[in-house]
Amino acid sequence: MSTVTVTEFIEARADDVWALLVDLPVRADWLCTVGGVELLTQGRLGPGTAWRETRTRPDGGDQAEEFVVLEARPPHRLVLSSPGIGVDYRITWTLRTVRRRGRGCTAVTVEHQAVPIAPYGRVVALLFGGLAARAVEGAIRRDLADLAAAARRASGAEAA
Repeated sequence: MSTVTVTEFIEARADDVWALLVDLPVRADWLCTVGGVELLTQGRLGPGTAWRETRTRPDGGDQAEEFVVLEARPPHRLVLSSPGIGVDYRITWTLRTVRRRGRGCTAVTVEHQAVPIAPYGRVVALLFGGLAARAVEGAIRRDLADLAAAARRASGAEAA
C-alpha cells in the first residue's frame, strides 16, 4: 500500500470549504482538471453517494473516475473510495480550523491511499510506486489550489 498526504491552508471557514467540496454538481466549475460530473445516486451527500468525474490527464486525454462516499462528517471529514485497475483507492479529506498568521483558516489534509487488490497491482506498485506517488501528489496539490481559489472567490476575497 502506498500513501500520499498533502496539507493546504485555506483562508476560509471549514463550513465554507466543506460546502464547496461536497457540492458535486459544481465541482467541474472550480476543479481545473474536471470536465464534467455525473451523479450516479440521488439525495443528500452521505455514505453510498456515488458520482463519476471526467478528468483531463497530463497527456491531454480524458479519464473517467468513479467515487463513492464511505464516510461524511460535515464539516470535518470526507472519506471516498475509487476503484482502479488492480488497485483500490481511498481518499480522506480532513478539515481542521486553525489559526495562521493571526487569522482563522482551514487546514485541509488529503490522504490518498492505493491498496493493491490483484497480484499485478502489487507489481505495478513496486515498479512505478515513486513515480505514481509524485503524480498523485501533484494532482492533490492542484486540486487543493483550485479549492483555495474557489473559497477566495466565494468569500469575495479574490486578489486583484
